[in-house]
Amino acid sequence: MGDMSELGRRAMLALGAVTALGAVTVLAACTSTAKHADSGKVRTDPEPLERRFTALGPLSGAHWLGTVLGNDSRRSVPGPTDVRVVGTAQLRANAVAVITGAPQWNFRPRTPGQLPGELTEFMPKDARWVRSDSFDREVTGGTYSGTFYLDPGTNTVYFDTTNPSVAASTEP
Repeated sequence: MGDMSELGRRAMLALGAVTALGAVTVLAACTSTAKHADSGKVRTDPEPLERRFTALGPLSGAHWLGTVLGNDSRRSVPGPTDVRVVGTAQLRANAVAVITGAPQWNFRPRTPGQLPGELTEFMPKDARWVRSDSFDREVTGGTYSGTFYLDPGTNTVYFDTTNPSVAASTEP
């Protein structure tokens, strides 16, 4: 019986080592995500946005932030890290009119909230924002949270998302 007890103890120690290794791997992945998020630095590259928001088509004039959410100075148990991706971009000519004109989306006037100060200067002046819950679901594929405000007058999108994934977006 002593051999079985020793075997069980060894199995528990091995399981603990595997769990600790997994926690280190998750922590490394979170740190990598945080480094890529560059909190506070306005980015202008449209490619990461185009891969995530394919329903919007080609983008230009992008100004956006990736901010790690819930980051604190205390060391806690490693876990998933949420990243807020928020910003503006230009759609191709008349793309916003085509999207907002489609009756299935039911766009309505709405004003964006929680705009980071670093992006204020990139918002179009006198924009007439419209938004559609069903269009938001189309862009996100229902796999992450996100809101997309469109301004037909400037062909601009303002997006505010959490953990946007490449595979979630659908083709227009």
